Amino acid sequence: MHNVVRSLLVSLTAAAVVATTAGVAEAATWSSSDKWATWSNGGYTVRNDVWGSGAGPQTIWANSYSNWGVWANHPNTGGIKSYPHSAKNVGRTLSSLRQVSSSFNVSRPGSGAYETAYDIWANNNAYEIMLWVNKQGAVGPLGSKQTTVSVGGHTWDVYKGSNGSNAVFSFLRTSNTDAGTVDVLAVLNWIKARGWFGDVTLGEVQFGFEITSSSGGLNFTSNSYSVSAS
Repeated sequence: MHNVVRSLLVSLTAAAVVATTAGVAEAATWSSSDKWATWSNGGYTVRNDVWGSGAGPQTIWANSYSNWGVWANHPNTGGIKSYPHSAKNVGRTLSSLRQVSSSFNVSRPGSGAYETAYDIWANNNAYEIMLWVNKQGAVGPLGSKQTTVSVGGHTWDVYKGSNGSNAVFSFLRTSNTDAGTVDVLAVLNWIKARGWFGDVTLGEVQFGFEITSSSGGLNFTSNSYSVSAS
């Protein structure tokens, strides 16, 4: 009995710590500290996605697919710890799409190591297209720089590489922004025009924060996010 009471007290104390550090998590529609927590809302899936080794605690909260965030306390070590995100599955070939666009607005910390990024998947995850809209600290893309291009409403440094299981095309915005609209289809058609892939099927358009370190506990917030495809 003593052990049960003690463990209950420990878990209550831990919950109180999370509630105070996460701030908004208390009042959110949904929240979880589970590494693989997922929540479906409005045709989107919100995921905590703490997948990297050596990760610390991370609590995700969401009021909707559009307005969500995490409190993350990952140690100041190398390697990606998590990619909390909201995702919309499109499931159509590029040639069948007339438009795919997305808007975002984030609040993010001025310390730590991370990027705010789209992670876009095609042909059953054979191709991964990352669009970095801002970055902070010691983070960098896979592969080698190919060119600098203005496409989809932004100017990007473009990198091409592989993570061993799929091709990765990374578009790093040449200056950081916390809000904007991206013509996703224009970016994908630019890649296709280069011959890097064909008339691929667009899968999930994910948007979130790829966090390497956030020591001491930092807050990342998606104030709004949406994808439209037709």
